[in-house]
Amino acid sequence: MRAAALYGILGPLSLSLAMTALLVTPATGRPLAAPPARPAEAVAAGPSAATAGTAAAPAWSASFGSPASAVLASPALAVPRGGAAEARGVVVAARRAAARGISFGHCPGSEELSASVRCGTVSVPLDYARPHGKHIRLTVSRVRASGPKARRQGALVYNPGGPGASGMTFPEYAAEDAFHKTAAVYDFVGYAPRGVGRSAPVSCRRPAAFAKTPTSSPQHPSAAYLRAMRARARTYARGCLRRTGKALRHISTLNNARDLDVLRAALGEKRLTFVGASYGTYYGAVYATLFPRHVRRMVFDSVVNPGPWQIWYRNNLDQSLAFERRWADWRRWAARHHAVYHLGKTPARVLAAYRKAAHRLARKPAGGRVGTGELQDAFVRAGYNDAYWDPSARALAAYLRGDPRPLIALAASESGDAEAEENGNAVYTAVECNDAPWPRAWASWHRENAALARRAPFETWDNVAMNLPCAYWPLEHDTPMDVTARPGLPPVLLLAAERDAATPYAGAEALWRRLPGASLVTERKAGTHGLWGGPNDCVNRKVDTYLLTGKTPGRTAFCAPRPAPEPEPGPAAVPDSGKQPALPGAPGGSGAPGMP
Repeated sequence: MRAAALYGILGPLSLSLAMTALLVTPATGRPLAAPPARPAEAVAAGPSAATAGTAAAPAWSASFGSPASAVLASPALAVPRGGAAEARGVVVAARRAAARGISFGHCPGSEELSASVRCGTVSVPLDYARPHGKHIRLTVSRVRASGPKARRQGALVYNPGGPGASGMTFPEYAAEDAFHKTAAVYDFVGYAPRGVGRSAPVSCRRPAAFAKTPTSSPQHPSAAYLRAMRARARTYARGCLRRTGKALRHISTLNNARDLDVLRAALGEKRLTFVGASYGTYYGAVYATLFPRHVRRMVFDSVVNPGPWQIWYRNNLDQSLAFERRWADWRRWAARHHAVYHLGKTPARVLAAYRKAAHRLARKPAGGRVGTGELQDAFVRAGYNDAYWDPSARALAAYLRGDPRPLIALAASESGDAEAEENGNAVYTAVECNDAPWPRAWASWHRENAALARRAPFETWDNVAMNLPCAYWPLEHDTPMDVTARPGLPPVLLLAAERDAATPYAGAEALWRRLPGASLVTERKAGTHGLWGGPNDCVNRKVDTYLLTGKTPGRTAFCAPRPAPEPEPGPAAVPDSGKQPALPGAPGGSGAPGMP
């Protein structure tokens, strides 16, 4: 799953769920086969089969104790295979964190947060099997609830996904109108997961080399291009271990979930209230499986398919196909507005206009900074978020008329972001590769993706490039958690858009079936990745009701789509493209260099 920047083979991309790269490949070199039976998926028909009528994806009342008492309850832990020592380590670390709490104070200037936000750190074991050994510090941010103390419900912890995204800016959203009800009763808490930002950062490549542009991203790569891609992936994987060292092995979803429980305890919460988006839904689901009795309320926004056979290789194949559908949605929209953009009256003519621009950029990058890699990543952002549709169409039209400035503004990497982008990409790679088995044989990758690219050329090879380091990963991998509802887990709320490309809708159905008490809210005929806080009032009301009262809208609920994008009356401002938006519903993208 792709959402973090690319490690140096593609161009700037983005967003929070790097789903394209959430893969799984077996160390045997053969594609990971699905188990003969998938009980959790087969027990009941999903909402689309029961009521939604949409096609399935292709095969391919709160109690707050004192900090010291927050971890004394003995939860029923779901222990991963070989994880008994780690489970004991979480208890030790959480008890210590509960006693120490978090000392919040002024935030460092490097975080660029407003004065109302306070920052601190929480100490977690690098290796939970050795809780008394080396510790690392995770950065935490918080703004207090704005309402009366008598109405406050504790901390609301948010993660925007990635892997590799930081949630440190989340408290800033407490001042936004869309969040005023929840911000009145909850402290808004964000944090940078292990490896991200100032939380014991990892690195795989020199930032300056990582951010070098322009880059190349052919949708029909030559054999020579693919050979170079493989060489770069192998070099990148080795660079991760060389630059990060032994700590690299401990950057994983299981440890992110364990860290979340230590953070819960440090905040003085007996039970966790959590909103996770994109990849955040996956490690939130893993948390719910490991610590069901520590869950108070959970919202999973834009849901990763948690099937162990999906993590991460199969999810990326599904994502590439979903991006092809979303790319077709944009082309149809641009064709309907031919009178504004003059890109063509049919989707086929719009595609021809895009290919014409790509051909020109391959010969002469715009401003010496925007090549086919940057063009591709700019239009992938349009797949993530409708807010990019008008700016993308205008930039493409202007470039074809001879004015490259809007395209440069839309697609060129921002100066000064190289270190953060490289770090985000390194974390993404480490988590994906450490989490699960990946195919080791290039023949497996090539066979499946070449077949897929014939149907879905838009994103397939970029997705391969994003995740190919996992074929050469120099470390052992975990076994993906079998996510399921365990005793003590309260109802959780799932949010999904039917045409989401980064986290295809079938993933939400899969988690919904695995958690019998879950409620799935579907935004029909919509594709923007990240729903909470967006322009759909129906979705926002259901989230507010759940977070404020714990009430879900039943097993399924459906919302009409948000208004379709409309052409702006004049040149549109480029959406704010910070590396990873604090909320995936907000426009954003991250840059990464591609192959020269």
